[in-house]
Amino acid sequence: MNRPGEEMAPPRRSYSDAESAADLATYRALKRSVSVGTLLVVALLGLVAAPWLPHPALALVAGGLCGVANSLLTMRSGERLVETRSVGGFVFSSFLRIGVFGIVPVAFAALGPWWSMAWYFAGFFLPLALFAFGARRAYERK
Repeated sequence: MNRPGEEMAPPRRSYSDAESAADLATYRALKRSVSVGTLLVVALLGLVAAPWLPHPALALVAGGLCGVANSLLTMRSGERLVETRSVGGFVFSSFLRIGVFGIVPVAFAALGPWWSMAWYFAGFFLPLALFAFGARRAYERK
């Protein structure tokens, strides 16, 4: 019973198995399309920029490859966290990813122009941007 002046809580929304399966299928399709889209974009931009800026173009392509690998590893790690409830494994894998993918842009900055690191980060964060945009559009329709 609610007392006078108290707000009623909205009724809980049920989440059916069919809705869950549809959302999981949308997630998996989005994961694939973001990976393929990122690799296509960085490959095309890298080829276009390579004659004039070979080192930054290579950094862009490497950033895209690392970004796709990082996003897939992060998603898989999150999925395992939901399945096993093992926070330790999730945290450990996060530290490993930060260490590995954090060294690569420093190498590009050390071996070439320092600003090639920005090209790496553009490629690295492209999957995140595409996933955020795609997820908003995919789940907005539902």
